[in-house]
Amino acid sequence: MEDNTLKRTMKLHHLVIFGVAFLTPMIAYTIYGVIATASHGVESGSICFAVIAMMFTALSYGHMAKAFPAAGSTYTYTRKAINSKLGVIAGWIVLLGYVFFPMAIWLIGASYFSAAVPAVPSWVWLVGFIVVTTLINIVGVEVGSKINFIMVSIQVVIIIAFLIFTIKAITEGMGEGTLASFSPFYNPDISFGYTVAGAAAACYCFLGFDALTTFTEDTVNPTKNIPRAIILTLLVCGAIFLIVTYFTHLVHPSYDYSNPDNAAYEIARQVAPSVFGGIFLIGTIAGQFAAGLSAQASGARLLYAMGRDGVLPKKFFGKLNSKTHTPINSIVLTGVVALFAIFLDVTKATAYINFGGFVAFFFVNLSVIAYYFVKQRQRSLKGTILYLVFPVIGALLCLYLLIHLDRLAIILGCAWTVAGIIYLLVLTKGLKEEPPELGIDS
Repeated sequence: MEDNTLKRTMKLHHLVIFGVAFLTPMIAYTIYGVIATASHGVESGSICFAVIAMMFTALSYGHMAKAFPAAGSTYTYTRKAINSKLGVIAGWIVLLGYVFFPMAIWLIGASYFSAAVPAVPSWVWLVGFIVVTTLINIVGVEVGSKINFIMVSIQVVIIIAFLIFTIKAITEGMGEGTLASFSPFYNPDISFGYTVAGAAAACYCFLGFDALTTFTEDTVNPTKNIPRAIILTLLVCGAIFLIVTYFTHLVHPSYDYSNPDNAAYEIARQVAPSVFGGIFLIGTIAGQFAAGLSAQASGARLLYAMGRDGVLPKKFFGKLNSKTHTPINSIVLTGVVALFAIFLDVTKATAYINFGGFVAFFFVNLSVIAYYFVKQRQRSLKGTILYLVFPVIGALLCLYLLIHLDRLAIILGCAWTVAGIIYLLVLTKGLKEEPPELGIDS
């Protein structure tokens, strides 16, 4: 008989490595200029707001991972806790984000390679990223975890080096000329709305901690390790992003950049020896490779979960390879879809990712309330705080950040949602039938 179950090999440290790799420590430098511009120079304040907002949602993901240890993440939680039809819509909204997330990551990586070696077309680097990453993920998460550890280590070393050069420049009088300042967190002359706008942009740095729940069926003791890994990943990356934005602001207080996308690279050239520019580039590429590896692996598992349940074609998506116990079809499809990035740019590929992320977070917070507070009637003081107050705060913060997104992101996200509703109507024959039932114990 065919074994159609994922192999439980991942432990807590594997999960944290994947989580940190997905979030990409270097991402704080990559989009520093975007955060600085959006927040009007209150970058660290925006990071703090984003961490607080994400922490409430992270707790909700931990609660739901305990209740439903399956690979479907938001899709699973919504349909089991609230409603099967709503679960399909939630999964649909999240789906394209998970599939396009690696596309956007590989696009960024290819652009950096192309900048370093202009003689080689960008599409060559893109295809190379896709092929190598796909092959690694087909082999399995154990190999991917080892590679991600190396990539994360490279990033950490480069970040430490950047910080050393930055601190040295500050002590020599560059920027604010002091290592102790409150200005990166708060400016009385700047409206709080800019801080929120910066937080909405900064949340892109944190999109991915939720992807750890897609590894539930790969994990040893998932009800214990998944919640821990989510919180640890958020705290570790939050600390890194906060330190990076703080010292980068101190060495360059102005948020006026000719090209915000390359702000950190410009600063690196100012504070460090010229050779560091190449090293910084290596770190950025390593980060994109690690993030792409994790993003593709988690996206493939969401496709597998939906295929196993019959929401997507089961014969194609719902099968695992007998040798590697990985969803090869879903992994390969994710890679094939990413090839369309040849015809896209980073802006188009990432426009709706934050939309999908915030919607997913919103649904998970609602799922906690529906399952624990309503269905399980956990309404003690502790239960009310954990399963009502905290998720309500998390849901409201997600909506608050959602409305501060770029208008294009909202338009594209809404269009994809409408397409999902149409698909649901077809799947359920006009809502007359229930969607295929989830294949896990509840």
